Amino acid sequence: MSYRGRLAPSPTGLLHLGHARTFWTAQERARAHGGALVLRIEDLDRARCKPEFVPALLEDLRWFGFEWNEGPDRGGPFASYTQSERTHLYRSALEKLRAGGFIYPCTCSRKDIQRATTAPHAEDDELIYPDTCRTRNHELPVGGCGLDNGTVEPATFDSRPAKKFSWRFRIPDGEVVSFHDENRGRQIFIAGKDFGDFVVWRHDGIPAYQLACVVDDAAMQVTEVVRGADLLVSAARQLLLYRALGWKPPAFFHCPLLRDRAGQRLAKRQDALSLRALRVRGEAPGTLRQKWF
Repeated sequence: MSYRGRLAPSPTGLLHLGHARTFWTAQERARAHGGALVLRIEDLDRARCKPEFVPALLEDLRWFGFEWNEGPDRGGPFASYTQSERTHLYRSALEKLRAGGFIYPCTCSRKDIQRATTAPHAEDDELIYPDTCRTRNHELPVGGCGLDNGTVEPATFDSRPAKKFSWRFRIPDGEVVSFHDENRGRQIFIAGKDFGDFVVWRHDGIPAYQLACVVDDAAMQVTEVVRGADLLVSAARQLLLYRALGWKPPAFFHCPLLRDRAGQRLAKRQDALSLRALRVRGEAPGTLRQKWF
């Protein structure tokens, strides 16, 4: 298969220089391989994603010099290129995981996990789940949080009142998950030590990042995922999902994060370093790119 890379911004705010540097690496690698670049809008988080940021990010990407072969504005063979329009694919994958016994319902709140968990891996933001719900004898409630809302088939329900839950992937405790990162070399993570059971479908009915990312990259035939180093441990989680779903995983290239003068990684709340603000100040994309190296 010829090289296929992707850009996957979320419309939760204005893009900043950190996004631009990672995306530029993705574009350069696609060009170097003579391949295609796909633009995908990751807008599943209804609470944080705002429709007005979609045209803004398209405009800012074009201003900075990005060009893509497929996307929400161009179409392509794997449309739609907007995640909120691809929910049927995530439901299908969730059902496949459920049928294979790879997931279980979890009623724990974030506070529950914080009280009982250990610290996350140094390069990861997700708390390690303490396995509270893994061994429970679950009786799934009517309505629950199923395929529309995190649910299972209605035939499995009893007559109890609904209670919200998420679907969590059961990791193989102690298994070494290793892969070669095209930028950082060999990576080794231990399931249960570096990461724990993780959510694939949220209690509010939204597919979680790990599942949606795997489904879309597989469906769009992405051959290499270029993204920030903060998602390095996510590659280990996603490799387990690829295996469970019987799909071939892509290669990975994790870029160093761009940080401010205080050493903190850039965030969308830092408007002064957004592409929009830099453009208004008269900065030139070429000049900004030269400062990266």
